[in-house]
Parts: sequence; structure tokens; C-alpha cells
Amino acid sequence: MVQHFKPQIFGDRKPVYDGKKNIYTVTALPIGNERVDFEVTIPGEGKDRIFKVSIKWMAIVSWRMLHEALVSGQIPVPLESVQALDVAMRHLASMRYTPVGRSFFSPPEGYYHPLGGGREVWFGFHQSVRPAMWKMMLNIDVSATAFYKAQPVIEFMCEVLDIRNIDEQPKPLTDSQRVRFTKEIKGLKVEVTHCGQMKRKYRVCNVTRRPASHQTFPLQLESGQTVECTVAQYFKQKYNLQLKYPHLPCLQVGQEQKHTYLPLEVCNIVAGQRCIKKLTDNQTSTMIKATARSAPDRQEEISRLMKNASYNLDPYIQEFGIKVKDDMTEVTGRVLPAPILQYGGRNRAIATPNQGVWDMRGKQFYNGIEIKVWAIACFAPQKQCREEVLKNFTDQLRKI
Repeated sequence: MVQHFKPQIFGDRKPVYDGKKNIYTVTALPIGNERVDFEVTIPGEGKDRIFKVSIKWMAIVSWRMLHEALVSGQIPVPLESVQALDVAMRHLASMRYTPVGRSFFSPPEGYYHPLGGGREVWFGFHQSVRPAMWKMMLNIDVSATAFYKAQPVIEFMCEVLDIRNIDEQPKPLTDSQRVRFTKEIKGLKVEVTHCGQMKRKYRVCNVTRRPASHQTFPLQLESGQTVECTVAQYFKQKYNLQLKYPHLPCLQVGQEQKHTYLPLEVCNIVAGQRCIKKLTDNQTSTMIKATARSAPDRQEEISRLMKNASYNLDPYIQEFGIKVKDDMTEVTGRVLPAPILQYGGRNRAIATPNQGVWDMRGKQFYNGIEIKVWAIACFAPQKQCREEVLKNFTDQLRKI
């Protein structure tokens, strides 16, 4: 849009967009106070899409008011100025990476952390602008989240259903398998592979009960007559494609009432789809192991992110006259001494904790008390921890 209307409206300005309804420019656009409407054509999947865009001047956002608020500390920080600054800092990253909230993620390069079930770990960074004592601070931290792996839908189904080799699955899916598969793939975007370079995308709304060899839909012939045709027959006649897995179900895509069915083998999971569904216990454990970092490693990773971001070379940040210091802010602090512990017993030994730990072996509490009431809360599934095991544990604990 900016490139298309650059001569008439934007000129040499580099506007930044918040992803919703606000754009910011360093100087006012030559449109006055009236709303300006125009059409923007964006290449689509199969055909171009035309959008109507309206622009209207709203207000002036002042850096000066923000500076005065930070320096004086007496007047409230103008939130609209902080928001505009944050949008300018995030604009280029929003185009380079996959944004999720205040974080940005990119596909795995040089690492691979599968979570199982067609999911994997993507690493990225969190970014936000915050007002500090007398200046604005850029808050950056490493982050990670789960994405769906870009792969053929057949392979995705095998991961979800724990099928090692699809060629060893000659029978249709059972009802329980179909329900599990539907739960995972419903709502995801897939792209087709049988139309050459035109990778049209669809959103999955359901998985058919019947396999492609038996799933029918109303097909209108050139004569105007409507006949029932199976999905397998249609792909053979229309695309000369003999399905390899006609015994597997189809994906129903788009609107349910339109009866658009696609065989699993002609679909791929679209890349860059964040997993918003709850992770399993095993996936959560794998995620924690993959993202655990020591403080020095975390600091090194953040410094690397800053170097790669090259904020001071960002044309949009330069446009708004913003400069970012590459080094982390140093804060003076002190380490409080560990409290001295005194044990009970005859010796009344004294100990100083080291690295936050101390040794209680062969020691007594300074003042012991009688525990009259206690309870155990077990959050493990019953399959993993049976009630009789808990009862045995409590019986043994009472004897101590």
C-alpha cells in the first residue's frame, strides 16, 4: 500500500503500523483533516483480493511531552507516546518474523527440538519499551513457544496417532483415531500440492468419517446435471492422480456447508502456525528441558539478539530519530549475607548456608514441634499413582 501510493500520499515518509488500525508518520500526510478512501489490490491464492482502506488524521503524538515526563518525574507519562515508540521499534521485526503477542519467532535454523504430536519448539525474543527513571528502556528477553511443524498432513497424522509407518496401516482409521486426529488438526491451515505452483491454502473444519474412496459430494457436470462423485474418483478424473491412500479420510476445509474435501496426501501443514492448544505432560517436560538456560548463557543469547537486530540500522527507527544503546544497562547492587543457622541438640552447632543450601544430616531442629494435622495433595493421574500406594506412603510416614 505504501509503495503503491507513495507519490500521492506518503512521499519519502516511512510509516509504521501497529497491526490493528493506527499508523504513525514523522510528519503529517498531505490529506488534511478529511478521511481519504482508496483501494489496495493484494495478490491472493488463485485471484487478487481488493481491500478498501480509509486514512484519517487523528492526533499529534509528542516526544517532547514524553521527555518532560521522564525528566521531571512529576507529570504522568503519556501512554500514547510510549505506544507510538513501541510501534516504531516493532515495525520491522513484525515483517521479518512471526509475531506472537509481544514476542517474535522464526523457524528453526541449526537446531531442532521436536515435541511430538506434530509440534516443535520455536525460539524467539520478547521486546517491549518501558519508561524508566529519566529515559526509555528497551526490554528484551529470549522466549520460546510451540508451533506446528510444517510437514505433509500424512506425517502429521502419523505423529498424532503414533503410527510408525503409514504403509503398515492398510485399514481405515478407527473412530477413536479419527476423533484424536480431528481434535489436533481442526482449525489449522493446510496448503494443497496437486495444483503445481499455486499453493492454495485452506482452514480445516473437520475430518470425514468415510475414506476418500467412499466420501461423495455433488459434482455438477458441463451438461448442468449433478451427480454424486467420490473424492478418489474426482482426483483421478480431474488431475489424473491415483490416490495412494484411498482408505484414509479426507479433510473438510472452508465452510462446512460447501462440502469441500481434500485427500490427506495432497495437503501440507502451513508453516508458522502457533500451537494454542494445551501441551501434554511429556511435551511440557521436553519444552522445559529445551529452554532451560543458565544466567550467563541467557545473557549471551540476549546480547546476540541485540547484535542481530541492528536497531540503529533499522530505517524505521532512524526515521523517528531513535537510537538504541547496544550494551545492557548496568545496575549497582549488593549481595546480602546468608543468615546464620543454629541447630538444636547438645552441641547447638552453627552453620552458614553456602550457595543457598545447608546440610541437615545428623542435626536436630533448634525447637521441634508436634505436627498434629497434615495432608498430602496428589496431582498425578490415578494411572500413575494409585490410591493404595498413597495410603502405604502415609502409613510409613506416620512411623517416622
